[in-house]
Amino acid sequence: MKFLDQCKIYIRSGNGGGGAVSFRREKYIEYGGPDGGDGGRGGDIWIEAVDGLNTLIDYRYQQHFKAQTGTHGMGRARHGAGGEDIVLKVPVGTQVLEEDKETLIADLDTVGMRVRLCKGGNGGWGNLHFKGPVNQAPKYANPGQDGEEMWIWLRLKLIADVGLVGLPNAGKSTFLAAATAARPKIADYPFTTLTPNLGVVDLSTSERFVLADIPGLIEGASEGAGLGTRFLGHVERSAVLIHLVDATQDDIAGAWTTIRAELEAYGDELGDKSEILALNKIDALDPETRAAKAAELQAVAGTKPMLVSGVSGEGVTELLRAAYTQVRIRKGETPAAAAEVEAPEAETPGGWKP
Repeated sequence: MKFLDQCKIYIRSGNGGGGAVSFRREKYIEYGGPDGGDGGRGGDIWIEAVDGLNTLIDYRYQQHFKAQTGTHGMGRARHGAGGEDIVLKVPVGTQVLEEDKETLIADLDTVGMRVRLCKGGNGGWGNLHFKGPVNQAPKYANPGQDGEEMWIWLRLKLIADVGLVGLPNAGKSTFLAAATAARPKIADYPFTTLTPNLGVVDLSTSERFVLADIPGLIEGASEGAGLGTRFLGHVERSAVLIHLVDATQDDIAGAWTTIRAELEAYGDELGDKSEILALNKIDALDPETRAAKAAELQAVAGTKPMLVSGVSGEGVTELLRAAYTQVRIRKGETPAAAAEVEAPEAETPGGWKP
């Protein structure tokens, strides 16, 4: 299935049905009079976040959605039926924006969240509604109200607890494959990953979180270079970022500085998120080189990096547990602590005495 994280669609709610102008004229029944029914209400346009979807590809080939018009009123005081609603089902994490692509209408960040985007028009009153002691035979009725219409943007921001960031070929996809059951494309050339990948990390039966692999950033991404920063929105909701730095490259400090600059330029407080720094691909280095590279990275970042290898699996579990701790702190949960064993009280020599 192709990945699509933003699209523009047209929506229109249904018009209300018109009221009827009718008079009761039946043989042997006196006192006929008006009996035109009211029109039915137009259908609404709803949007709902459902589980099981992770792309907006359903809206790639159909961009126009129009709800049903209400049925017109009829004689014998018969009211028209309401038009059927349309429910747009989208993945959890979808944002609804106005046509300017900036004004937020709704943020569907929980399963089952449902928002009405366009309200259907009310049905018109039939002439039965206007009957009175003065005007006993009204010959007019109201038309139905028009529905609402608008162009909107749907933008998907994946719900991930932890996000992977780094330069192209930093080993993010390899790390994702080592940490989860996901099988992203892995190759020895830049920009192997063109769309975000998600994986579920299972540390134990009760310790689980979602990890997102974001396509690599390069210098100038905030200005549109490479893939730009389009996919950084998918880690805006993350509790923590894992910043992977390739240990086999020459300029360790420059790699870290480049990514940090792009995160700061993106805005939306992405640069202020908690970050776990990790030196990746350490399986290709000897112990002396590992120590030198780690010291160089620590000098520029101000924090000691964790040493990991997505190929050999070294340090992966420790890094994932550190990330899970940050996730629990962000969610307001108390991190799992070691059980405290109370030491037994020392017995008083000679037994107990008051």
